[in-house]
Amino acid sequence: MFRRSLQFAVLILCIAAACFTEIPRFLDRDFNKLVKKPPYSASEKAFDLHKQLTIIDLHADSLLWGRDLLERSQDGHVDIPRLADGNVTLQVFSLPTKTPRGLNIESNDDKTDSIYWLAIVDRWPPRTWNSLTERTLYQARRLHDFARGSEGGFTVIETSADLFSYLQRRQRNNRLTAGLLSIEGAHALDGKLENLDVLYRAGYRMMSPSHFFDNDIGGSSAGVHKTGLTEKGRDWVRQMEAHHMIIDLAHASPQTIEDVLAIATRPVVVSHTGVKGTCNNNRNLTDDQIQAIASKGGLIGIAYWDIATCGTDARAIVKAMRYVSDRVGVEHVALGSDFDGAVTEPFDTTGLVQITDAMLQAGYTDSDIRLIMGENALKFFQSNLPEK
Repeated sequence: MFRRSLQFAVLILCIAAACFTEIPRFLDRDFNKLVKKPPYSASEKAFDLHKQLTIIDLHADSLLWGRDLLERSQDGHVDIPRLADGNVTLQVFSLPTKTPRGLNIESNDDKTDSIYWLAIVDRWPPRTWNSLTERTLYQARRLHDFARGSEGGFTVIETSADLFSYLQRRQRNNRLTAGLLSIEGAHALDGKLENLDVLYRAGYRMMSPSHFFDNDIGGSSAGVHKTGLTEKGRDWVRQMEAHHMIIDLAHASPQTIEDVLAIATRPVVVSHTGVKGTCNNNRNLTDDQIQAIASKGGLIGIAYWDIATCGTDARAIVKAMRYVSDRVGVEHVALGSDFDGAVTEPFDTTGLVQITDAMLQAGYTDSDIRLIMGENALKFFQSNLPEK
């Protein structure tokens, strides 16, 4: 009897171990797919130009999936070796802290929490299971741990001084890469504006008011009511600006976008989006929103996946870029991949040369390509990150 009980216990432990090791990898592979796997082709001119670019991507959710970002992976879209291969100067790592079951771009409430289950099977600390603030702190520590383990190959940027120092080093070694921490949705504050100080100290420098559901800060483009900024949300805007933290309007409802722009005194970004002019759906920006964001000195990061671009290749991405640049100028356009965001992407981060190639084919000048691929974002961060 004891022997059978022991065998049963061992079996249960083996099943549990398999769950904790294989389920996160299965989810990563299932949610973060590629249209085409590397290596990627492009013209000789594109490869030559791409090597010279400063490349900055405003949005990737790679911290969510439990991958060791120091290791090259066959799963997902981003890790530190692949960032180096793609000549990426700076990758913004954004963290979703809560996503509803049955995620969609039309209407979601806040009653379910899929990341709760991911946190359990991927062995996040128990304190993260029921605290969204603790989830952000845990993932910030992971990114800083990757930096410490990279032996200088990867740097976390928190200030404009950090950025300047890092760029000086990168001139001597273009295999170096860096990351900046961001949060999708101010519900990560666990309802307490004072937690903004906590997350700032942890290294977060960007945050959006909402993600896939309305919250106590503001409405979501995919929320049930799609409300605007609350009074608490107005306080949040003021505190974000006081910290020199960058407001990201990706996923915000039309009313929230309008409300933020009405009171913001600093430029904002939309880190990952499409535009209705090339792909008309609830997720993407209108012409009026594009104009309003640009008039504030803002930056619009064009995402790569099909709901953003109505396409599955670099040409669709560049079509959206062209739409924005024709209306407000190339200086307001940036990359906003949404890599590892539970979407299927045309390529992983080693394939960014295909965007360079598509821009050349679309008639962009080398100077304009340099701006869109990263110099616009670099200038934005140099001006809007805290100095030190």
